Amino acid sequence: MDSKLQMSWLGFGAFYFITPGGKKILIDPWVHNNPLFPTAFRKTIFDSDYIFLTHGHRDHAEDAVELAKATGAKVLAGWELSQLLMKRGVENVLPINKGGTRAIADLRVTAVHADHSGAFVENGRLIYGGEPMGFVIRFENGFTIYHAGDTNVFGDMALISELYHPKAAILPIGDVFTMGPREAAKAIQLLKIKEVIPMHFGYDFLTGTPEKLRDMVKDPSVKIYDILSGDTFFIE
Repeated sequence: MDSKLQMSWLGFGAFYFITPGGKKILIDPWVHNNPLFPTAFRKTIFDSDYIFLTHGHRDHAEDAVELAKATGAKVLAGWELSQLLMKRGVENVLPINKGGTRAIADLRVTAVHADHSGAFVENGRLIYGGEPMGFVIRFENGFTIYHAGDTNVFGDMALISELYHPKAAILPIGDVFTMGPREAAKAIQLLKIKEVIPMHFGYDFLTGTPEKLRDMVKDPSVKIYDILSGDTFFIE
């Protein structure tokens, strides 16, 4: 078993993981209308064992039904969103809700709070997709990471640290629709983490950047990854 987690950022909240045990996971895969999606991954993503969805917004779940049907991947989503997926023909759905943990193969995935919204527009109608959430993922080798989903900072991030002890966090930093660097810096304090992978930045009016976050944190012991969409890196 490889001791490292392989991660690729696919723009906005989307990531492709190859776990230390070889499982392939898509998180919030937005493909067709994603201006930051790296073309090199258009085939890679169809080799996926699992799809995790933090919420129903189009830039996170718009392509989930197509990908689930094409790959046969099991889809982990909040209860309301899971019902909508099943109505649209997705067969391998794993519903979850906040505070719950699912054992998935040799992984453990816990759904936690996110401070955001979760509806989407379909045929001109607003469809409620359930409350947004983040995921704490414990991998086969014991390494634990927190994917915050789209969120603002909230005080109970301190409880996520206390209960689950993530070693790294994937945090939105772009501002406007999620927290910006100032709020993300506070989230890093609350989570007591030393490795941060930024997401949901780098497009148009999203003004937050890893550099601005680094200026806010002012702690040289915190590693803030300087990544571009399409970058692949390893973390352990």
